[in-house]
Amino acid sequence: MSQFDNVSVVKAANIYFDGKVTSRTVIFADGTRKTLGIMLPGEYEFGTGQPELMEILAGELTVQLPGSQDWISISGTGEFTVPGDSKFKLKIAQTTDYVCSYL
Repeated sequence: MSQFDNVSVVKAANIYFDGKVTSRTVIFADGTRKTLGIMLPGEYEFGTGQPELMEILAGELTVQLPGSQDWISISGTGEFTVPGDSKFKLKIAQTTDYVCSYL
C-alpha cells in the first residue's frame, strides 16, 4: 500500500534524539494508528508499550531485537516485529524511512 486514505494526521511531530528521529501519527477511522517517520544515521534504543511492526521503506540499518545478541541487517526495504513492553536497538547507517504499526 503506497498511501493511506481517509485518515487523520496529528499535526505535532514526535521528535526523539535531538531531532535525529522524527515521526507523525496517522489515525485510521477504526481508531488504529501508525507513525510515519525518518531516522538519521546514529545509534538508538527504543522502548515499546505495545507490540509494533516496523516496516522499512528505504534506508540501511541493523536492529537488535529483545532477548537476542544478534543484529539483523536491512538494506532497502524490510520489516521486523517488536514485542510489547520491551526495548530494541537500532544502528542507522543511511537515512531510513519507516512506518510503525501498533499491533
